[in-house]
Amino acid sequence: MPSLSDRLKALGVQLGAENLPQEKAARKVPIESLLEGELAVTPHGEVFQVEEKFPLDYQQGNTPLLLSSSLDLVSAWAGDERIAHHTPQQFAFVDTETTGLAGGSGTYAFMVGVGRFEEDHFHLAQFFMRDPGEEPALLHALEHFLAPCETVVSFNGKSFDLPLLHARYITNGWPFPLQQTAHLDLLHLARRLWRDRLPSRTLTYLEEHILEQTRTGEDTPGYMIPELYFEYLRSGDARPLKGIFYHNAMDILTLAALTNHIAHLLADPLDGRVAHALDLAAIGKLNEDLGYLDQAARIMERSLESSMPGEMKSQVMKRLSFVHKRRGEMPLALSLWWQAAADREMYAHEELAKHFEHTEKNYAEALRWTQAALAILNMPGTPFVEKIQWKPLFEHRQARLQDKLERHSDKE
Repeated sequence: MPSLSDRLKALGVQLGAENLPQEKAARKVPIESLLEGELAVTPHGEVFQVEEKFPLDYQQGNTPLLLSSSLDLVSAWAGDERIAHHTPQQFAFVDTETTGLAGGSGTYAFMVGVGRFEEDHFHLAQFFMRDPGEEPALLHALEHFLAPCETVVSFNGKSFDLPLLHARYITNGWPFPLQQTAHLDLLHLARRLWRDRLPSRTLTYLEEHILEQTRTGEDTPGYMIPELYFEYLRSGDARPLKGIFYHNAMDILTLAALTNHIAHLLADPLDGRVAHALDLAAIGKLNEDLGYLDQAARIMERSLESSMPGEMKSQVMKRLSFVHKRRGEMPLALSLWWQAAADREMYAHEELAKHFEHTEKNYAEALRWTQAALAILNMPGTPFVEKIQWKPLFEHRQARLQDKLERHSDKE
């Protein structure tokens, strides 16, 4: 009787592993064969470098790259007056692609993209280490490129990119070349300007919704980048990295254009280019926080001329009323408090009561506003949280005002 092996062989089934086809070896495709770049030679070895030059009038979406407006307010917000005095040629726009998002000594910046303005163009350079052993060469080439620059612009660089680069230079035993450089982190400024209007303030979202620039399908999403680099180190196939180079280059161009866009908005927000009331209100608040109260008042007043959600309008009116108070423009502040009190805003009742008690010495009118607030707070539909917050304050004020009125009556 034929054995099981004989029967399987008769059916054409392969037995054993010696004749099985071997798995194809991974195809090695060097990055140099895919992108127009060069091997930059440094005292520490070679690093792959891709460079591109853009005319100064090149636009990323709706905005030119070249800085062409005052950076005074941007500088004041950043807390570094040097930013306002540096020329465009002294700015560097930096973005890293890394082996992880956690940072720390085990994270490498395997690609660093940098852009800077030169005489007649914007010079974009990307430094890429084909293996971790090329890190010293990358850092040396990067330092050389950054040498003319005095201000670095990043997006979340204060928390991530610059600390990571600092760690890599220190790990290699070199001083960090950006230690004394001014730094503008656009992420934090973007949050201030657009957190009330836009659901996201990521760089790619701002690129699409503020600059109106749409990326092609060539782009690699940021969350995929570390794993693609690790796969490249394993396989030697650089083809999936083309999308990372595109992603990084777009980030650099967007950083430059967004800096220019923000500088224009903040330098002259009343020239008609700010289309959204919420954006105007945010710029007004920024001016208020920096102490530019007259400008803040003008901008907030303009924002209230356009439609905005009711809750946001109430918040802007409240901020504007306190700006007027700080400026000593009490008639304007009182006008806004009367409007807000008609809408049952507790802060307005409090401010009116304080004004009539302490400024006008009209205790009866102060008591009237205090009791009006308590009447609203005692209504069934008033939110419990509002009652907890305000009722003890107004009850205390009522008792004090009633005592003052009694003492004033006794003197008469």
